[in-house]
Amino acid sequence: MADPARKLRAIAPSFVALAPSGVAIRDRLEHLTQGDEEVLRAVGEYQGALASRDLKQRCADGNDHSTGTWARRKRDLTKESSSRIAGAITKTSHDQWALARRCQAAHIKSLEAGIRTLRHRLSLPIGEKGGKRAAGGYRSRREWFNKSRRLAALEVRHAAAVRDWQAGRVRVVRGGKRLANTRHNLTGAQLTEAQWRARWEAERWFLAADGESGKRFGNETIRVTPDGEVSIKLPAPLAYLANSKHGRYVLASTVAFKHRGQEWADRIEGDRAVAYRIHLDAQRGRWYLTASWQRPVVQTVPLTAARANGVIGVDMNADHFAAYQLDPHGNPMGEPHRYFYDLSGTATHRDAQIRHAITRLINWAKRADVGAIGLEDLDFTTEKTREKHGGRKRFRQLISGMPTGKLKARLVSMAAAHGLSIVAVDPAYTSQWGGQHWQKPLVTPRRKMSRHDAAGIAIGRRALGHPIRRRTAPPPHDQSDRVGHRTAQAGPGTHGRDGNRPPTTDRLHGEPTPSGKRKRRPSASKTVRDAPSTHRWVQDSLMHTG
Repeated sequence: MADPARKLRAIAPSFVALAPSGVAIRDRLEHLTQGDEEVLRAVGEYQGALASRDLKQRCADGNDHSTGTWARRKRDLTKESSSRIAGAITKTSHDQWALARRCQAAHIKSLEAGIRTLRHRLSLPIGEKGGKRAAGGYRSRREWFNKSRRLAALEVRHAAAVRDWQAGRVRVVRGGKRLANTRHNLTGAQLTEAQWRARWEAERWFLAADGESGKRFGNETIRVTPDGEVSIKLPAPLAYLANSKHGRYVLASTVAFKHRGQEWADRIEGDRAVAYRIHLDAQRGRWYLTASWQRPVVQTVPLTAARANGVIGVDMNADHFAAYQLDPHGNPMGEPHRYFYDLSGTATHRDAQIRHAITRLINWAKRADVGAIGLEDLDFTTEKTREKHGGRKRFRQLISGMPTGKLKARLVSMAAAHGLSIVAVDPAYTSQWGGQHWQKPLVTPRRKMSRHDAAGIAIGRRALGHPIRRRTAPPPHDQSDRVGHRTAQAGPGTHGRDGNRPPTTDRLHGEPTPSGKRKRRPSASKTVRDAPSTHRWVQDSLMHTG
């Protein structure tokens, strides 16, 4: 039980996570001819140059951006391409600027958190110990001096970031900042200059088109027919490359979406909007077509309905999911389940590991016939700063390597496809209270309970709306069951509700056993008295019962 003298923070209420509002599917463009690839490269390079120029203009506008400036940029691009291509380019530029703006705000908050922590620790005496909520002082004068210099550096960076924010100035790299920095270390990346240049140019191409409802097959610029034929509306300067009517180029390759193919076919046959993007994986030399569309906003399942058949509580850890099934009353059922994954290696490998573990978890939830999965609403934004944890480099690497944002988005998306709801709960004290109240009682000779398994139970109980602590019997008024069943759930304000349950007997005091025999015979007194005692024993009045 937590120390009553320490004030616990308030627990946020649980809620059902919103289902995804967008869908994206992808298929490979196989059997492209050399002419097809040359046309795709020419169109991508030409429209990519237009996109770079428009993004530069959007960043220059900054906070002075308005619908008028947006319309002016679109008119200028329409003369060199088409109105639909110009609309797609200007919308993409606006989205990139907005994303950079949000990242800039997050960076300022991170700097402010680091400055606040440094100022607090520098104000403490050297060697003063800290607690779980606040770090202590620095260990030596040398460390104190180095951190004071770091504080000055962070204040300078924070002031520069605030000036950029107020001026509406952002920094965006078309093609990606990581790939741009790779150019300076080709040996470490095991790339030649030609290989890097091919990737860089492919990332900066623009071969995308927004969908339009009411148009044929949902898109006029990149059109895909129900039988998989792909055709592209060429920009005006490249219209001479067309091999079909109305300035269109038909690819020799066809696509067949295996995942959500029926849903995609229903949309294009109803002429509903579908956006497409064609891109080249320069590392593998493969072309891909991605189709995406939006779903209407659907009202989430009520929390009571999600809890009706029980939940599965999931505790996310650095290398596995610890899951436990609970019935609607909060009782653990069956054995704990663990789904392991490896987050080392490339981003593709990590994503595959997470996806495989989530698939196994969802398959078990479907077999268990539960309606929801309870998950902690984790956010390590304030925990990743080096100022809070100091020299605990391994711990910072541990929490930085846990893809909480990507995990939540992928789990919600995959669960919604199988009709499961995700109940997000407050992560406060789940591991501590779960290990305290559930780990030891569930250990058997054949079952080993870890602290993570107990945390899964705590998460599940919180998702169901129950307190984490195990239920205990209320104190009866006397030795009979006059007050009701002794295993009833105690109210939140009942004194002693967290205590151990007293042992029960199968008979009342003084009543003979069901067999009518005593369990053991009374033994004769071993006290030897030579003479009657003259001492008179008087029973204490406080012990008198009769």
